[in-house]
Amino acid sequence: MSHSNLQHTPQELPQTPLGFFWLVSKKYKWWALGATTAVAIASSAGVYLRLMIEQIVNGIEGNDIQTVVFFSLLYPVAYFLIAVVWRISGVTGSFWLLGVPKETTDTLSRYSSYHSHSYFSNRFAGSLSNKISNVSRAMEEFVATFLWSFLENAIPLVLTAIIFWQTDRAVGIAFVLLVIVSLVLNILLMPRKRVLSLELAKAQSKTTGFVVDVISNITAVRQFSQGERESQGIQEYTKEVQRKAGWSFIYSEYMMFVNSLVFTAFALFMFITLTDKWAVGDITSGRLVGFILLVTYTSGTFIFLGRIVSRIAKMYGQAEEGLQELVIPHEVTDTPGAQDLQVDNASIDWKSVGFSFEDSAVFTDFNLHIPAGQRMGLVGQSGAGKTTFVSLLLRQHNLFAGEIHIDGQDISAVTQESLRRAIAIVPQEPALFHRTIKENILYGKPDATQDEVIAVAKKAQAHDFIMALSQGYDTMVGERGVKLSGGQKQRVAIARAMLKDAPILVLDEATSALDSESEVLIQQALETLMEGRTVIAIAHRLSTLREMDRIIVMEAGEIKEDGTHDTLAQGGGVYQKLWNHQAGGFLPE
Repeated sequence: MSHSNLQHTPQELPQTPLGFFWLVSKKYKWWALGATTAVAIASSAGVYLRLMIEQIVNGIEGNDIQTVVFFSLLYPVAYFLIAVVWRISGVTGSFWLLGVPKETTDTLSRYSSYHSHSYFSNRFAGSLSNKISNVSRAMEEFVATFLWSFLENAIPLVLTAIIFWQTDRAVGIAFVLLVIVSLVLNILLMPRKRVLSLELAKAQSKTTGFVVDVISNITAVRQFSQGERESQGIQEYTKEVQRKAGWSFIYSEYMMFVNSLVFTAFALFMFITLTDKWAVGDITSGRLVGFILLVTYTSGTFIFLGRIVSRIAKMYGQAEEGLQELVIPHEVTDTPGAQDLQVDNASIDWKSVGFSFEDSAVFTDFNLHIPAGQRMGLVGQSGAGKTTFVSLLLRQHNLFAGEIHIDGQDISAVTQESLRRAIAIVPQEPALFHRTIKENILYGKPDATQDEVIAVAKKAQAHDFIMALSQGYDTMVGERGVKLSGGQKQRVAIARAMLKDAPILVLDEATSALDSESEVLIQQALETLMEGRTVIAIAHRLSTLREMDRIIVMEAGEIKEDGTHDTLAQGGGVYQKLWNHQAGGFLPE
């Protein structure tokens, strides 16, 4: 994917289901028009097909053999032609039907990916995934319901009402009243169904999120022998889903019962009126049969109107629940007209930066200058602000005050994508995809050649263990790299960062997961990687920072000490105490 496609955060999306449905349908408007036209023609023809029976019955009564034969032969031909039009509606509608969920998933996935770090920190990944799936399914069902439930039944209702009205005013009025009463009744019943559907969708999302959370942490579940406890937790969630689904289902049946009752009452009146008119000769036997067929043809619409409304309410509720959570304004956005970051030297300046997290101040009037090409170590106990330091540099949060500049450019005024392209990170916990080793390394530079991949793997001391695997670079690493050891995952992450070749390098405990032998080799590789780059290295193992040009000691979001290892280790301050206190080279938490 080219950089130009991802330079700017996507525009805000409609938060209402109907507004969003319109948005994702625009691309398929001509297919939608074709399908709608075909359904309109086929359903209209279906009404007049039933009226052919009137001609056949009248022909039989009048002993008109020619009329009987003509319409008897015309009926199956007309039926076939109508069936062809229905199939056309299916073909054209399929492009709309299948396109809308694709567009929904693509749109929501891309929009969600631009939410801030805080957004994802406060939500289950499984729950968010379920919400996207719910909205996608709802949009797909909107199409199917509109074409082959609503439109297919609405047109026969309108045509039947017109035919009855023109032929017999009393029956016509009764039929129109039946339509009006049914619609009003279901509109009154729908809000309750929508609430039940919304509650059900929320319960389903919570259940999915909880299940994914348990599966993602299955190692901890086993290590602490909490399998039975977690299973009981899942049962509680699924029990709630079952309970809310039950109420929703029962309410749907109630709506269908009410609709059946209303239809029966009006149908009795219409049938009595029609038979009375037939008995006195006001209408022919053919018309009586034809009208009865029309009433029974539309009966399914009235009886199942509750189910149709129930489906619409369920879809609306699912879509609404998902969109309310997914389509909220982005916290961190590109400024209008933001340009790409241009990095020549990679100097970094923090100017009077202020930032709070959950009402707790992390930085207050924080200032720091990192010259181009300097290798700076960042030291501090947990809560000192090291992680937030990196997050703010990546612009994963908005600053409350001050600015951060790279080569004199305010990072809040450049595109987020270009900013993050300029920074390579080797994290403490490598984020590996359930893909091949090669694909994970290529994430640093998707268009790199096989030779480039192998070259960085060798520099990261990963090539040998990769080749020892059964499928080499094509070996799947498992979810979050579960098939690899901690040291192997770290070396793949280092190779990925090497391939990215960014001017700014962040090492967040980059060697913490390695054994002593591997660490010596990796330190050698990192020395090569750090050449000519501005480096920020975070470490609890202070021995890994001895060769840094400069070390910053942070405490409660403030710089307490600033100097080289040699000067700080003999300076009588915090760093010297930490250095002397370490056993095995680790900084105590």
